[in-house]
Amino acid sequence: MKSRKVWMSLISLGLLMMSGCQAKTTAQQDSYSTLEQRGKVVVGIDDTFAPMGFRDENNELTGYDIDMARAVSEKLGLTFEFQTIDWSMKETELNAGNIDLIWNGYSITETRRQQVAFSEPYLENRQLIITLADSAIETKDDLAGQSVAVQKESSALEAVMAEAELAAKLKNGAPEEFDTNIDCFMDLEAGRSQAIVVDEVLARYVMKQRGLDKYKVLDDNFGTEQYAVGMRKSDATLLSKINEAMQACIEDGTQAALNAKWFGE
Repeated sequence: MKSRKVWMSLISLGLLMMSGCQAKTTAQQDSYSTLEQRGKVVVGIDDTFAPMGFRDENNELTGYDIDMARAVSEKLGLTFEFQTIDWSMKETELNAGNIDLIWNGYSITETRRQQVAFSEPYLENRQLIITLADSAIETKDDLAGQSVAVQKESSALEAVMAEAELAAKLKNGAPEEFDTNIDCFMDLEAGRSQAIVVDEVLARYVMKQRGLDKYKVLDDNFGTEQYAVGMRKSDATLLSKINEAMQACIEDGTQAALNAKWFGE
């Protein structure tokens, strides 16, 4: 009886291993035909990243990227299902096959290029340094010895850490990391952080909501970057289709209308 139980356990273990290998293999293949059969594409988002993707007063998803993704989905004839994810785990979720796209103010960086394929960029962004209005901090050099807050696994974190000499001079030798950019703003307002580094598109929106007179934006910043859609490197067909649909959104005026709606441009 004991040997039979052992044998059954080994069979179960083997099936689990085969299942795991199969899932991994599927994630490494061009999945477009599978997505077409399924009829939907799962889009991973951070639902606190206003104005790109966030929840309104009715807890409904809204934002620039939500609108753009929906426009692209119509052109592709596929339903886009939005799934909130832990932003620090976005690439892991993508390559595990739990989501198919990362689309929410996702900046192109060299580190991320090693893990995902990027669409053509569709929006420029800067990493701003923001303090409270009465802060004595005026330049990057003034950040030495100060607590500087960033979102975990964000391009803001990468941008600060890329300036290694400056990062080493921060309090504790590195930025303080928070789950969301809103947490960074709250820590700044509480006086625990002396500065935050955040995406300009989010910062301008949040400061307007929370009161522009509370903050100061330094002339110095941590560089310009571009937003794009991230997907698995194996998804060459999806990449091509996304690029074609986004180009169509430019040509038919959809993107211009969204720029006006969300940024007044």
